[in-house]
Amino acid sequence: MYGNERMSTLRLSTVLMSVILAAATLSGMTQFAAAQAVNPGTNRLIQQNQLQQLRNSFQRQQFQQQQQQYREQDRQIVPRPRPEVPVVRQACPIQIVNNQIVRVCR
Repeated sequence: MYGNERMSTLRLSTVLMSVILAAATLSGMTQFAAAQAVNPGTNRLIQQNQLQQLRNSFQRQQFQQQQQQYREQDRQIVPRPRPEVPVVRQACPIQIVNNQIVRVCR
């Protein structure tokens, strides 16, 4: 008899624990569903914020890639040396007239 009482006590406590656990789970699910039903705008706002963050991150990545391409192009372009242009001077003979130096250019 003592064994049967112990078994029934264990079964009773197991059943009670199962009921309590089920009630807690059901209560948590109900609160979650109620929160979603009461705050559908909040969820939408959170989704929009996440979408904006993804857009910003994507645009930043595109900008960085474009800047990297520009830097690579700048490295590839070799600056041309400045062309050497001869300076043309008129051949003006120097003459000394009355103790003064005079250039006579025609």
